[in-house]
Amino acid sequence: MSLKSERRGIHVDQSELLCKKGCGYYGNPAWQGFCSKCWREEYSKARQRQIQEDWELAERLQREEEAAYASSQGAPSLTFSKFEEKKTNETKRKVQTVKKFFSPSSRAAPKKGDSQEVKASSPSINRQASLETEQASKDFIDFLKSLRKPGQDILKQCRAFIESMQHKKELSIEEQSECVQDFYQNMVDRLQTHSSFKGSSERLEKLMDQIENYIMTRLYKNVFCPETTDDEKKDLAIQKRIRALHWVTLEMLCVPVNEEIPEVYELVVKAITAVIEMDSRRVPRDKLTCITKCSKQIFNAIKITKNEPASADDFLPTLIYIVLKANPPRLQSNIQYITRFCNPSRLMTGEDGYYFTNLCCAVAFIEKLDAQSLNLTQEDFDRYMTGQASPKKQDSEEWSPDTCPGLKQMYKNLNLISQLNERQQQILSDAKQLEKDLIDWSEGVTKEVEDIIEKYPLDIKPRGQTVAAIDSENVENDKLPPPIQPQMFVG
Repeated sequence: MSLKSERRGIHVDQSELLCKKGCGYYGNPAWQGFCSKCWREEYSKARQRQIQEDWELAERLQREEEAAYASSQGAPSLTFSKFEEKKTNETKRKVQTVKKFFSPSSRAAPKKGDSQEVKASSPSINRQASLETEQASKDFIDFLKSLRKPGQDILKQCRAFIESMQHKKELSIEEQSECVQDFYQNMVDRLQTHSSFKGSSERLEKLMDQIENYIMTRLYKNVFCPETTDDEKKDLAIQKRIRALHWVTLEMLCVPVNEEIPEVYELVVKAITAVIEMDSRRVPRDKLTCITKCSKQIFNAIKITKNEPASADDFLPTLIYIVLKANPPRLQSNIQYITRFCNPSRLMTGEDGYYFTNLCCAVAFIEKLDAQSLNLTQEDFDRYMTGQASPKKQDSEEWSPDTCPGLKQMYKNLNLISQLNERQQQILSDAKQLEKDLIDWSEGVTKEVEDIIEKYPLDIKPRGQTVAAIDSENVENDKLPPPIQPQMFVG
């Protein structure tokens, strides 16, 4: 999806939000512009091609090895029977899906060894279950009670699928995602043939939401931001990027929102809170609900500011601004989790799919944001990014009487910090100059002393005879009167 920046603001054609294959559903950058359905088709074709290429390469290497062995030993060439058997087993292992859960064999009693394995894993699963997991299970069972017999079969299939996923932790996250998506699709196909759900898409969608809530609440710890992926690395990268862009203003993004209006400011805060709250949810549908809630607050803020309904060109820049101000935790992990494990029908159509696609576009824009996107010179952009300078703040004389006091105080504090920074730089410069002056003065005094000593050398004379006392030659010492003694007079 190509994003571009113009003087009138950030603009993206709504047609670019759709699947590039032209099926009419919403695409996603994580799926290279395809919708969920088309992406799975393309992924399946690419995987089959890779399997075929690997097989051809292995067959060629095997043939070359056999030819080399036959030429060196003079023995007949080996057969491919074992290699064919290995290929068949490998293909079956990679192509397996959850359809086996709906076969009669899946309803048969498990083997003795399997039952022991399941029983051994159940206590650990129960110990890891949180209050939220227990509540989700209770709500799911209560919901299925109204369906009676179909509800029992659905609960059985869901539990069997969760147990099977507990033993597939060694699979890659893409393979686990495919298993979940296959289960969703097979459940939909199975339920559509049931008389209770024929012609009732709303009831079927409600049931699929309950199934997703039950399954993903239990699988959340294993499939959200797994260690086998680089999701955490992407989270840290986008978090660092957003922190570096803290200086971006409403004017730079051409955001049609006036935060000086108290009602608008409150809606902006609610939008920021909603997108941050996304990380605390376990179910993909609940995370999408947070995104939708955030987006609706944005539309309301724009509507109040412009006094008219918001357009798509107004929404995307504002969403980018909200993401920059919120810096949601584990943003990339949440997007990847929704992409991999959400019911695909929610991402392909409807307002949830539209808002989620716009969020992906906003994140992609932030990752590629440059000076041209903000209508800045490259020099100013680099200075702002490195923290050497910040955009010019509004002077206090230009504030309107209705401006929020907190906003005024914030800009006042920023100006004070800027002034303190300038004073600190001046003090450091003066201190360095004082240090240089002291060194020069010390060296000058030392040189002057050396010059004086050289010009007037110190002449030390040898020590002469001991000088006699002043009255040593007075021969009449004995004729001196005695010293005066103090006398006491009694009155």
